[in-house]
Amino acid sequence: MSRIRQTFCPCGSAAPLAACCGPYLAGAAAPTPEALMRSRYTAYVLGDASHLARTWHPATVPDLSGVRATGWVALAIVASAVAADGAHGSVEFVAKLLAGDRLETLHEVSAFERLAGRWVYVSGELRPAGAAVRVAMKADCPCGSGKKFKNCHA
Repeated sequence: MSRIRQTFCPCGSAAPLAACCGPYLAGAAAPTPEALMRSRYTAYVLGDASHLARTWHPATVPDLSGVRATGWVALAIVASAVAADGAHGSVEFVAKLLAGDRLETLHEVSAFERLAGRWVYVSGELRPAGAAVRVAMKADCPCGSGKKFKNCHA
């Protein structure tokens, strides 16, 4: 658990990482598709390929050997649902990625399934997202830190 040192969870919940996605990164089962989605986003931020692998459906898991910490800076959950059967769910989200001084957007609807009592990611359907935009050095950082971009992620 030494990697769980950040004050706030990267998933945007405003809760401490150790009390939010930290337990799921350490192996606890996420109680909902949304909680799993948030922990998977956090795993991408931190480069935690083992969490991604263990939470991916065995029939759809790709090669994750190249997963590294990334420049993801914001996550917004648009909608989440669990089907009446309690075994399927979905989460629609928008995530923001900084690539240099460009802010890129990923909009996806993810499908989840319960296997052996644990939620797993099955697949995602991309939705149209806006074009990448340049972030001005004096603009507020898109990560929500309250700092100017030039003093934060630039």
